[in-house]
Amino acid sequence: MIFRQLNFLRPNFLLGFIFYLMFFSKAIGQEADVQAGKKLFNANCAACHKLNKKAVGPALKGVSAKYDREWLYSWIKNSSAMIKAGDAQAVAIWEEYNKVAMNAFPQLSNTDIDNILAYTDYTPPAPVAAVSAPTAVAASSSSGISNNIILAALSLVFSLLVVMLFLVQKTLKRIAIASGVDVTPPVKEKRPPLWQVIAKNQFLIFLMVIGFLLSSAYFVYGFLMQVGIDQGYMPVQPIHYSHKIHSGANQIECKYCHSSARASKHSGIPSLNVCMNCHKNIAEYNGEEDLENGYTKEFYTKEIKKLYAAVGWDEDNQAYTGKSQPVKWVRIHNLPDFVYFNHAQHVQVGGIECQTCHGPVEEMEVMYQHSSLTMGWCINCHRETNVKVQDNEYYAKIHEQLSKKYGVEKLTVAQMGGLECGKCHY
Repeated sequence: MIFRQLNFLRPNFLLGFIFYLMFFSKAIGQEADVQAGKKLFNANCAACHKLNKKAVGPALKGVSAKYDREWLYSWIKNSSAMIKAGDAQAVAIWEEYNKVAMNAFPQLSNTDIDNILAYTDYTPPAPVAAVSAPTAVAASSSSGISNNIILAALSLVFSLLVVMLFLVQKTLKRIAIASGVDVTPPVKEKRPPLWQVIAKNQFLIFLMVIGFLLSSAYFVYGFLMQVGIDQGYMPVQPIHYSHKIHSGANQIECKYCHSSARASKHSGIPSLNVCMNCHKNIAEYNGEEDLENGYTKEFYTKEIKKLYAAVGWDEDNQAYTGKSQPVKWVRIHNLPDFVYFNHAQHVQVGGIECQTCHGPVEEMEVMYQHSSLTMGWCINCHRETNVKVQDNEYYAKIHEQLSKKYGVEKLTVAQMGGLECGKCHY
């Protein structure tokens, strides 16, 4: 009788439970294969392939249904050998993609390739729409009603206090009149206006004039000292470029894009071809979003399309059309014409980090002028910065001579002539 009530011990239930465990374990195994395949895809395939669109190579979504599994093993591990052997499918792909053979991946096992194919075949489930909880709405509405009641009660109490004060004052006045007290306010003696008093005091006028002249000179001097200083200048560029994503999240070195800073006076504006070194294969943004400021995935992807339009890149055919258009970048850092500044001298020889002058670029969504770039700012830097002479033959001899002259082990830029007018003005 007891065993009849324990339905979970019946054979049919046990058999179904076993099938459930098998199905559940299989689902877990498939998910693990997909995740492993995603890592392998990003490490080996993503440079040339996308899932849903053509890139350097064909789109790989559902590729396992187009070709035999054994053929895919051989093709991925050594495509050049299959082309030389005259395999029809291999030769057809080779000719379709300008006779450029795919890189060989002999290090990938058949299991690795199965995981990659599991990822390319995987279709994520449709997102479930979030259902708002009615209880939360009710709570907020009840909270709003209680606040209104409290405000009404406070307004009523304040009105009652005003009325009571008015009645008390009126009552006290009646009592004073009944008692024979004169409630008529006394007549005040007329005093001369304040300006007449000041006008008759010559010493006070003298002090006011001196104070006015000094304060005016102070504000005029402060205004004139800000002429030509654009600290905090943050213009809107024709194509949005996020240093926070490129230099921060992706850790791209500043001198990869601004390569002329190594050997030139100017850091230079990167050519759009430098952008296309990466963005030939990065047509969509898949990083983090900043919804509060409007930086969504759609926004960043739209800016990449602007880049494609500027260089004349046909995304579908993976080729340049020859129809390009100039991008009118807005200059941010601009020194006067009479000032000489050499990026190579500071960056390459002096070993100064870009952030020293340009601030935390890796945190800037929109680039702006971080430092004032005034003469005083440069001089203070020269006075405080020691010259880096370790493994630097350029400064070795002069550092040895000047360190003996000044009796110090380390020399600042100022001690090595960094305050001479001709260094920056010529």
